[in-house]
Amino acid sequence: MRTERAGWGTYALLALFTAVSLFPLLWTAVAASRTSTRLAATPPPFRFGRNLPRNLELAWTEARLGEALANTALVAGVVTAGTVLFSTLAGFAFAKLRFRFRGTLLLLVAGTMLIPPQLGVVPLYLLIARLRWTDELQAVILPSLVSAFGVFFMLQHLRRALPSEVLEAARMDGAGTLRTVWHVVLPAARPAMAVLGMLSFVAAWNDFFWPVLALTQTGNPTVQVALTGLGRGTVPDQSVVMAGALLGTLPLLVVLALFGRHIVGGVMRGAVKG
Repeated sequence: MRTERAGWGTYALLALFTAVSLFPLLWTAVAASRTSTRLAATPPPFRFGRNLPRNLELAWTEARLGEALANTALVAGVVTAGTVLFSTLAGFAFAKLRFRFRGTLLLLVAGTMLIPPQLGVVPLYLLIARLRWTDELQAVILPSLVSAFGVFFMLQHLRRALPSEVLEAARMDGAGTLRTVWHVVLPAARPAMAVLGMLSFVAAWNDFFWPVLALTQTGNPTVQVALTGLGRGTVPDQSVVMAGALLGTLPLLVVLALFGRHIVGGVMRGAVKG
């Protein structure tokens, strides 16, 4: 198989995009190592200062980031597992099974993507208040366990990656639905499940709008809720805010560094098999 070699223009373009993508993270780290007075000066600093350990410690204690990181990891992990599992099962059902009202149900799922999330805030808050889940982690976990995007993402993948002949062969061999899902559907869906899992984890980790309404800083805060406390006050310390943002971003970078290669490899294997 012939392998195409990239030219210098490709590498230059990739280097440019990489630099532009990394600049916000680099600036956050630089700002976290300075003082608010220096950040307000002109021109702004572009080199690291000596206040990074102090600012990180202040952000960690003032925002209770240890508890917030643990809560966010729990929420993001459960939401990711639920989204991947339920979206895979629903995508398989819509893609390969035939049942009554299939088209109507699929249309309803698609319709939920057209509704702005802000419209459901009031009834959802009234529901969790009646269930006495205010300031509890299940209030932000359960509404996010499945997404219409995830269902359509898995549906499109399984339509291409899972031939109907394979399912027919499994049925002829006596495999039931659960056995077929475990031994046939899940292996075929694994590359897309990895991608959906990463997207769901990042979205759950960065979610701000609903958690800031359902949770409080003194109860069970997630990282985004905890960081709102750093920006309050008459004159907020911007360097401490940046330090908190840096601490909240580091776990995502670790996850990407550990699993990014495996996810890309899974996508490429799925593409070759398709």
